[in-house]
Amino acid sequence: MTREQIIERFMANAYAVAAEPVRVGSPEELNEVLGRLLEGDAAIYCPGVTEREKAVEVPANRRSDDYRNAAVCIDEVFAAIAETGSLVCSSGDGKPVQAGLLATHHVALVDGERVYERLDDFFSDCGDSPATSMVLETGPSRTADIELTLTIGVHGPGRLSIIVF
Repeated sequence: MTREQIIERFMANAYAVAAEPVRVGSPEELNEVLGRLLEGDAAIYCPGVTEREKAVEVPANRRSDDYRNAAVCIDEVFAAIAETGSLVCSSGDGKPVQAGLLATHHVALVDGERVYERLDDFFSDCGDSPATSMVLETGPSRTADIELTLTIGVHGPGRLSIIVF
């Protein structure tokens, strides 16, 4: 598969598991998309560690320095897996892996070059020293363990937006 086909497959599979994937080509497009996604007045956490996170424009009155108090988390994830539409969230570089998992709305930024066709491809590329903590996130959190009724957002974000560069 070509890089574009892998990204298209990722986006189709992410959409199939109820995520909201979109592709952008510039920081300006990123902030246009974020403007539409982040309507309202909820607190937003963005670690501002990567270049893409630094490009995120969050109104000062909505910015939270503590991910535990934010309803929205915008962060660049480590990688993505096309075959399942999953994100690979990882600890390291001053970024807490749990930030995107605690918020009710996770906005994940994904580098198109870090979208792997299969999970095996991802692990093959990790080498001998993968991150100490990795979480695979596939769509919004869902459970059916309460009287077998499907419930969204109980054990993680109820909404997952993915922005691929």
